[in-house]
Amino acid sequence: MAWITYISHWFDEDDWYEGQQRAKMSQVKQVGLLAAGCQPWNKDVCAASGDRFAYCATLAIYIYQLDHRYNEFKLQAIMSEHKKTITAISWCPHNPDVFASAGADSLVIIWNVTEQKVVAKLDNTKGIPASLSWCWNAGDAVAFVSHRGPLYIWTISGPDSGVTVHREAHSFLSDISLFRWHPRKKGKVVFGHTDGSLSIFQPGSKNQKHVLRPESLEGTDEEDPVTALEWDPLSTDYLLVANLHNGIRLVDSESLSCITTFNFPSAAASVQCLAWVPSAPGMFITGDSQVGVLRIWNVSRTTPIDNFKLKKTGFHGLHVLSSPPKKKSCLSQYPTKNHHTSSTSEAVPPPTFTQNQAFSLPPGHAVCCFMDGGVGLYDMGAKKWDFLRDLGHIETIFDCKFKPDNPDLLATASFDGTIKVWDINTLTAVYTSPGNEGVIYSLSWAPGDLNCIAGATSRNGGFIWDVKKGKMITRFSEHGKNGIFCIAWSHKDSKRIATCSSDGFCIIRTIDGKVLHKYKHPAAVFGCDWSQNNKDMIATGCEDKNVRVYYLATSSDQPLKVFTGHTAKVFHVRWSPLREGILCSGSDDGTVRIWDYTQDACINILSGHTAPVRGLLWNPEIPYLLISGSWDYTIRVWDTRDGTCLATVYDHGADVYGLTCHPSRPFTMASCSRDSTVRLWSLTPLISPLQINILADRCWDEIIGNTDRAVESGAPPLLCGKVSRDIKQEVEKLTRNIRGKKLRWFSECFSPPGGSKNLWDLVAVIKGQDDSLLPQNYCKGIMHMKHLVRYRMSQAQELTTVKMSKFGGGIGAPSKEERLKEAAEIHLRLGQIQRYCELMVELGEWDKALSVAPGVSMKYWRKLMQRRADQLIQEENDDVIPYCIAIGDVKKLISFFTSRGQLKEALLVAQAACEGNMQMLPLSTSGSSNSGENNTDDYNELLHEVSKELAEWYFQNGHAVLAACCHLAVENIELAMANLIRGNELELAVSVGTVLGESAAEATHYALELLARKCMTITACFPSLGYRDLAADLLMMIPDNKLQLVKLCAFYPGCVAEINDLHEKCNLPDVEECMRLAETVQADGDVFQTIKYYLLSTEPEKALPIGIQYVKEKLCGSDWTLDSVCPYLDLLSYIRTERLVLHKCSEFRNELLILCGYIGALLAIRRQYNSIVPALYEYTSQLLKRRDVSVPLKIEQLSEELDAWRACSQLNKPNNELPCTSPSELQRTVYSVLVSRIQEEPLKGMVGPDYVTGSNLPSHSDVHISCLTGLRIQGPVFFLEDGKSAISLNDALMWAKVNPFSPLGTGIRLNPF
Repeated sequence: MAWITYISHWFDEDDWYEGQQRAKMSQVKQVGLLAAGCQPWNKDVCAASGDRFAYCATLAIYIYQLDHRYNEFKLQAIMSEHKKTITAISWCPHNPDVFASAGADSLVIIWNVTEQKVVAKLDNTKGIPASLSWCWNAGDAVAFVSHRGPLYIWTISGPDSGVTVHREAHSFLSDISLFRWHPRKKGKVVFGHTDGSLSIFQPGSKNQKHVLRPESLEGTDEEDPVTALEWDPLSTDYLLVANLHNGIRLVDSESLSCITTFNFPSAAASVQCLAWVPSAPGMFITGDSQVGVLRIWNVSRTTPIDNFKLKKTGFHGLHVLSSPPKKKSCLSQYPTKNHHTSSTSEAVPPPTFTQNQAFSLPPGHAVCCFMDGGVGLYDMGAKKWDFLRDLGHIETIFDCKFKPDNPDLLATASFDGTIKVWDINTLTAVYTSPGNEGVIYSLSWAPGDLNCIAGATSRNGGFIWDVKKGKMITRFSEHGKNGIFCIAWSHKDSKRIATCSSDGFCIIRTIDGKVLHKYKHPAAVFGCDWSQNNKDMIATGCEDKNVRVYYLATSSDQPLKVFTGHTAKVFHVRWSPLREGILCSGSDDGTVRIWDYTQDACINILSGHTAPVRGLLWNPEIPYLLISGSWDYTIRVWDTRDGTCLATVYDHGADVYGLTCHPSRPFTMASCSRDSTVRLWSLTPLISPLQINILADRCWDEIIGNTDRAVESGAPPLLCGKVSRDIKQEVEKLTRNIRGKKLRWFSECFSPPGGSKNLWDLVAVIKGQDDSLLPQNYCKGIMHMKHLVRYRMSQAQELTTVKMSKFGGGIGAPSKEERLKEAAEIHLRLGQIQRYCELMVELGEWDKALSVAPGVSMKYWRKLMQRRADQLIQEENDDVIPYCIAIGDVKKLISFFTSRGQLKEALLVAQAACEGNMQMLPLSTSGSSNSGENNTDDYNELLHEVSKELAEWYFQNGHAVLAACCHLAVENIELAMANLIRGNELELAVSVGTVLGESAAEATHYALELLARKCMTITACFPSLGYRDLAADLLMMIPDNKLQLVKLCAFYPGCVAEINDLHEKCNLPDVEECMRLAETVQADGDVFQTIKYYLLSTEPEKALPIGIQYVKEKLCGSDWTLDSVCPYLDLLSYIRTERLVLHKCSEFRNELLILCGYIGALLAIRRQYNSIVPALYEYTSQLLKRRDVSVPLKIEQLSEELDAWRACSQLNKPNNELPCTSPSELQRTVYSVLVSRIQEEPLKGMVGPDYVTGSNLPSHSDVHISCLTGLRIQGPVFFLEDGKSAISLNDALMWAKVNPFSPLGTGIRLNPF
């Protein structure tokens, strides 16, 4: 175990307070990630191996892995080490955990995917490696080559490690575009050149340089670069070659002849990528580079067997997974042998094929990368996407802004020449601008609901893009060809737009292009910002290191104010939205300065960034909160009152450019970066006391304030913005359900996107709210069970009746056919088969209609067959004969279908109809049919099972709130609350639980208890009265709260007078009286009460020997259970930290830590916190080993229990992958004793691991290794009290719920809530 070295005696009595300051989690939570797209500039930028695939953005490599439980690919890691464009990646053929990458920074890096770390680095590649590949014939050697060679071979380890040069492969006459080693013929390698020729080298044969150019090029000096090259996996000499203009050839590398030239359907088609299909000999696929057409070929035919149009944009890369991902069938949990078939059961005859179908589509998965950055995994057999990440930025994202009237839409502007608009709930692109604008540096939404975006480009001036119409409506060219760095649409006067440019001008014009002001600066102007309090005031940031303020109401072109102080160029400037006259500026000198316009002065300098500052954002509710982003890859959160940095975020993998948030969701922030990602953050941990004030129903004065009060030094956070004032006004208008509405509105304002609105809608439905009050977008989320079928039915009707309007439905609107298809699919799922059939007939899809018609009735099916036959007779089609026969005879129908080799569904339906297997729901609900009633219970059970499965899927994806929605939709309140608590959404759980009332009471009380623990150790604050009283107020909301209040008072570290104050508030006797009571009850022999009163007295340490002795005696017996010792240890653990760490308590402290560790391990087994059970056992063993104690526990016993738990708990896992040995007799016995002691968890839903929002989001650059597991931490990190040991926040939460003391064995309480 990595951390054990820390469990030592380094911890001095006086260190505990500082230790408590150091133990912390980030105050900024990552809640969303928009991954970058795949770059289109280099060739080998996608690769696959086993159940993983990878693609390269410009600066990072994205690794996706198959989650076998849900059969879907999930982003597992982002590897970023290259500082310049990545040029190629290659997966190691011998080891699926290792791959190599090369970059324009002249680096070659070897990565281990599982451990997510760099294994080796080669930093001088003598030129930029343009292509790279593992050597098939050597275990760990990577070859790479730059434009004209030579080919370098880097042996990574072993006696021959180092770089050697290939003896022959150098001095080429044309640049190399790519090269490929032969997978089986040792040392054979082929190079493709930009002039269209190939060079082939193999040991023991004559080298062939620049051979096999396409015939049409012979004798000319035209170039036709080789765009793809792959050796035939079944031959030693055959090779597929693609040239950009001359298409694809199969060539023989021995005889140097062309065997086949493949013909494309149109001369316009060109190909840049191809791949063999390993599962189908002789078969390969290609992707067109103009349009996303995937073509399937066989070497025996010169034309494609099949073509699929997958996307509008062309292909850039293709890779077939060598072994398609092994999908678990849904039936894996049942015995696979079917006991109902005998050896005489009729076999289904194999279908016969027409010429074209004889090449049936191979079962294989192709990784497809497109020119627009899209990446997907296409299942060729099933003809569907297993995964599609459509549209991603492929270059630096310079700016991001929320739409003024819609906090769910975020626009981004990128170096790749596009603006994209994203729905941040689903993290998908909704609109993209036409592109080809050069670099877009800045964007600004039109105010209100105008649906336009202004953009600023590097050489094409400015523009206004109408988002809904998808076209440019205005261009501004006053700056000529000079780059415009910033564009700002005035939100107080929607007719004015400002731009600033490298030409030194800041220009204000009206939207129709009339110039109002031209402000000349001595150098380039990088940033400008309109004042939010005065429509005629604008500030600029200039290369001359100065900030200027201009007043538009005068005709003067001179600034009103010039602020000097920065020592390098000023980039962005931002006016405070809440404090009149205050603005900030970020500079290349690495500082942010705060200026007061009214005082003419710089009132603060924020220092901490180590590189130029770019992004700047004032919080729209907390007047002193400012956030900055920098080229040092970090985001910093500042308290501008005293200049302290409250939090630093290290997750981006490159320069941070844009920061933004929406006023109606003031604590959700988006950031964008040179790493091509957009990330979403929640800032709510920074204002935790505010949220708790709202939950505890404190007066408005402690929630909302004016700016002057809020910016006083040391004042607690207060809301001062528009959205909080609006909520207050609305609440004050209410006459009933005031508390519920207030909790809901604040909760929606504080919560990040991702389900909180959906959750509250479901709560309202459960509380009996009228359906007509549900918002329009309710049906897009998780709906309550009573609405689901009803909504889908009306949706189907709507789709059927909508006729396309005269002007069509706008860009990308579905055609009538698509609408009808969608309607038909819905009807099918609702069991309305006849409606489905009629729609299919209308679409001309007779086969589909006929194949399911027997599900309505045989009579209907015959009628439909008759209609089809009539139609075919009219068309004089031969096919009518089998139809006519089939109308009279199902058996003949079956043989007819089989002989055609199509309509497999019809075969199944007909067979099912014959065997009477298909029990469909009765179509009419009228009449007195009771057959449905027996099914209702089964269906209900099924419904709950399915919702549980879906909730678990959301939960594992880091969406605890959506998981809770799934449970609420079927009114399973207990599990919904449990999901919120296990996702550490405690404030939301209390809000929702309070509104739901009695049905959620138990879970609400548990959440309140955890929240009170949070207040009790909010570092540096808890000793302050405000936090102490907050914790007490929360506990007062629990009806049976006596014991909780005792724990609060016992733990509170104030002076005697303050402690007595708290005792009085909590209805407890003062400390002297507690001392007397302790002595009295001790004489009576009541151990629990004795511990309680001693803890509340002036000498709490007297409780330790009494409690510990009691627990030790219990453990010596054979019939103890967890519930008989937990209450004692739990109470003892609340002894004040400063008393517990006293030198004179060290023996008792060690015994308490060991007992809490051991009991914690058993509690973790009870709650199925499997990831921390071994760590808790290990921790207890280490303490036993290192500290001098007498407790009834032995190290051997601990390891025996752990082994027994491992062996026996593995049996219950559905993981078929691990070959597990069955437990021994002894292990079974040990485990059954454990189980009898542990008993059942009283809070049923709390069983299962904690998983907070963002746990599934990989960090780019902030890599921490867990001191519990030794593995890299994915998702949020929690730092322990030494300031350097880290564990995952999930592990910290689970640990704290079962063992209150830190894993470092110091006696400090862990508080990750």
